[in-house]
Amino acid sequence: MAFRKESGYRKILSCMGLLLVLAVIGGSKGGMYFYLPLFVYGAEEKEGQKQEERETQPAEVIYYIEASGEEGSEPEQEEKEHLSASGEVSGQLTEADASMEELLLQENSADFFVPPQKQVQYDFGSYADYETLLSSFYTIDAYALAGNDLFNINDLLNRDMSMEKDASAPQILIYHTHSREAFADSVPGERSDTIVGVGDELTRILTEDYGYNVLHHTAQYDTVRDEAYGNSLPEITRLLEENPSIQVVIDLHRDAGGADRATTMDVNGKKTARFMFFNGISRSRKNGDIAYLYNPNLKGNLAFSFQMQAFAGEYYPGLTRRIYIKQYRFNMHLKERTLLIELGDENNTVQEAKNACYPIAHLLDLVLSGQTP
Repeated sequence: MAFRKESGYRKILSCMGLLLVLAVIGGSKGGMYFYLPLFVYGAEEKEGQKQEERETQPAEVIYYIEASGEEGSEPEQEEKEHLSASGEVSGQLTEADASMEELLLQENSADFFVPPQKQVQYDFGSYADYETLLSSFYTIDAYALAGNDLFNINDLLNRDMSMEKDASAPQILIYHTHSREAFADSVPGERSDTIVGVGDELTRILTEDYGYNVLHHTAQYDTVRDEAYGNSLPEITRLLEENPSIQVVIDLHRDAGGADRATTMDVNGKKTARFMFFNGISRSRKNGDIAYLYNPNLKGNLAFSFQMQAFAGEYYPGLTRRIYIKQYRFNMHLKERTLLIELGDENNTVQEAKNACYPIAHLLDLVLSGQTP
């Protein structure tokens, strides 16, 4: 290529020199007309070389990305407004443009969540009456025996459930007694579409957004469903012994419900599965206290779920169903700060269940950071 360029320049210079000599010596137009094609030929060859060089260079390709993430389509109107007067893409966006783009990306992101301000303020003095407290916050199973020794507003509300955050070691354990529970649109065999996948999402949010160190235990215990609690107890006990830093235990389930009840609520513009806190009280109407299911952490369990429920009612009215009380223990005796959460049901989608992890993480942080409803 370099040789061809040099040859073209020499031809042009030779033509120009010859024309100059003819013009000076001969003064004749005829000689110039004779040699003029040589000059034109040299110029055309130079332009041809330039065009060839352009064709051998890789073309600059600009891809426009649509909201769907596909490439190669035309720019949307907002992108066209960043074109300069010459039709070229301007080199830089202004700081205001960049900020707006960042906000738009956040708003359209699946994991963008802004905890709301408190929507309701409870007057807890009005729940000093035992029956009012139960009817407002609880559903008592027909076989369970409640009592004002367990359900007292002052005990439930004023018990300190806070803990000092320390990310150097696991402080929260999430596991699933019934790990095979799935949702309306779950793909069979796809772990991320089960309650375990929802546990992955809750783990991520608590870790990334709130700075907790979370251990997510994903072992399966419900191959035979009726044996799940017996199967999980020794393993969860072992995990807690090996990780004495763990102070919070969450057994995350998917509920079962009828199609006639409301299954979602709008939170941050997203359909979010409703959920329910659940407690076992080791006490039945038939037998009273069940000695072999003794729970030394029962009052702490009840205070923990009540404070979560109270915050839920104030920040997300209608998102939770009333706390369900049943007569057995459900392995909640291992830690004071133990929650059994029934998140969504078989009528919810996977995404609706995962969306609910944001308010759950927010509520948990409110309680653990020592705030009061």
